[in-house]
Amino acid sequence: MYGKIRQIRMGFLVALLVLGSTGWAFAGEPLALVRTSIDKAIRILKNPELQSPENKNERIDRLREVLNPIFDYDEMAKRALGVHWRRRTPAEQEAFVKVFRDFLERIYSDKIDLYGGEKVLFGREIIDGDFARVDSTLIKPKGEEIAVVYKLRRVNGKWKVYDAVVENISIVNNYRSQFDRVISSSSYEELVKRLQEKAG
Repeated sequence: MYGKIRQIRMGFLVALLVLGSTGWAFAGEPLALVRTSIDKAIRILKNPELQSPENKNERIDRLREVLNPIFDYDEMAKRALGVHWRRRTPAEQEAFVKVFRDFLERIYSDKIDLYGGEKVLFGREIIDGDFARVDSTLIKPKGEEIAVVYKLRRVNGKWKVYDAVVENISIVNNYRSQFDRVISSSSYEELVKRLQEKAG
């Protein structure tokens, strides 16, 4: 059981790490956007000039440059906070988006070395109005396959990723469950404090 949980967590991290793009696909082409994004991020992760420990910060900076434009951090934060989002003031919502984004960026930074040569095969693309999903399979070096579904929405005419579902487990829903437990057992302020500490 522990091994399965660890596999899913690693899938989460790899799914997050391989998302990113310095450019945009044409509106209505989420599959092209995800494919291009993954290709660019993997090139950064595999770049031999960035593999040494002293170049880790540069590798992180380059990934951040390609990750930030494609992630819909506002939607991710809103969905991760769930019912508690509506109870926050606009100023608190804005502040939460920032701390959630900092928290995710820290995860990328801390776990960047988990990438071990995984490849990605793409399946179907489904577009429903301003929402879309892209199915893919993450293939690990030893041949193990992990299903990853990218969820996107169109924001101001551009597609952005707001969730990734790894082995039928949503990253956003996973965080929402954790955040709800903290708020229910303690407070919203305690959740923000913990996120800030982890984003450190």
